[in-house]
Amino acid sequence: MTNAIEPDRPNFGDRSSGDRSSGVADEARLPERVRAAIRAQEDRSEILIGWIQLAIVATFGTLYAVSPKTFAEGGAFEPVPWVLGAYLLFTLIRLAAARRVRLPGWLLVLSVLIDMALLMGLIWSFHLQYEQPPSFVLKAPALLYVFIFIALRALRFEARYVVLAGIVAAAGWAFVVGWVITANPGDTMITRDYVEYLTSNSILLGAEFDKIASILTVTTVLAFAIHRARRLMVRAIVEQTAARELSRFFAPEVAHHISSAEGAIRAGEGEARDAAILYTDMRGFTALARRMPAAEALALLAEYQARLVPVIQDHGGSVDKFLGDGILATFGAALPTDSYAADALRTVDALVGEIAAWREGRLAAGLAAPPVGLAVATGRVLFGAVGDESRLEYTVIGDPVNLAAKLEKHTKAEKVSALASREAVETALRQGYVPPVERLALAGRRIEGLVEPVDLIVLNE
Repeated sequence: MTNAIEPDRPNFGDRSSGDRSSGVADEARLPERVRAAIRAQEDRSEILIGWIQLAIVATFGTLYAVSPKTFAEGGAFEPVPWVLGAYLLFTLIRLAAARRVRLPGWLLVLSVLIDMALLMGLIWSFHLQYEQPPSFVLKAPALLYVFIFIALRALRFEARYVVLAGIVAAAGWAFVVGWVITANPGDTMITRDYVEYLTSNSILLGAEFDKIASILTVTTVLAFAIHRARRLMVRAIVEQTAARELSRFFAPEVAHHISSAEGAIRAGEGEARDAAILYTDMRGFTALARRMPAAEALALLAEYQARLVPVIQDHGGSVDKFLGDGILATFGAALPTDSYAADALRTVDALVGEIAAWREGRLAAGLAAPPVGLAVATGRVLFGAVGDESRLEYTVIGDPVNLAAKLEKHTKAEKVSALASREAVETALRQGYVPPVERLALAGRRIEGLVEPVDLIVLNE
């Protein structure tokens, strides 16, 4: 039983040690299937952002509706409902689009601009709503909402949108400050007195500078964090894709063993386990393949494997490898179990019916339907890694592996389709296996390649 692995070598998502600062630029060199997985994650993030924006609108709308008003209701101008309504409409359109298509970059940029424009516009309107001088808006706590909108962009794991949101917020607030200062050229209301600033409508430029600096600082820190987080996300997607691809070349149990190993897998590491070995072989396929077009021969082989493999896996078996027209499967080697022999014989019982149905269908269609030989042996095996540091193989070594192959070959001599060693059947019976019919025992059979005779049980004639 062998499953080849190459340890400690960079996969398709790794970067060389001299290219670790290139960041997301390396994504262009990733395989398309990996980039597609990254795009899918980004699309899910945009949907999440849309739902959070909708929750924000609902929360602000509810708070505004239930909170006591300190301005004259029914006055000439009340901007909050209009701004919330406009933002709600835009959010619904954006969310609906994100659920249907991939949002283009220009729409994401527009979303950032609209977020900040509506917020700054709302803040600017407060002096009209509350009938105060322009400097009144600089003390509006609504400025803190810019941090919510900046943080929202972090959910996409792209630093550029965080940076854009921070720059637009800082520029927007700088514009508001500039407008307030120039609104009344005769009285800029600028002061250097901190107490006066807090207790009046005066303007303290240092305070406004602190606000802008805070916005830019938070943006910078968050952007660096998102840049690092995206690299981790890309690496996670790469490794997840690699693990998924790995499972196509290895039995799922072996793939899990490799991916969950605490350290690097080394040659010579392994365990002794009690296991059952199942060997299948399509009789006469080599000669048949010489007479068939290559495409038909491969189609026959693929069809045969597609019918047998699911049955093996459904009964707890691990397909170790395909040996041309043969299949080598194990029970209890890759994943230890107390019913390895019983599982193997139940698999043979199921395979007999599956193979019969498959052959009947092919014969009815006028296609070649070679018979299939099956054999089971049990015993102590070694399951582990062999090879060198450039290439390893997960292998099952032991007498049961060789015996199963020889028993399958011996089915032709006995003119039956399935055999097992008596030891395998007795072990299976102790593990709860119930034979569907009475089985024929063959005592003291001479097997080619073995010195001692072996007691056999016919599993199917």
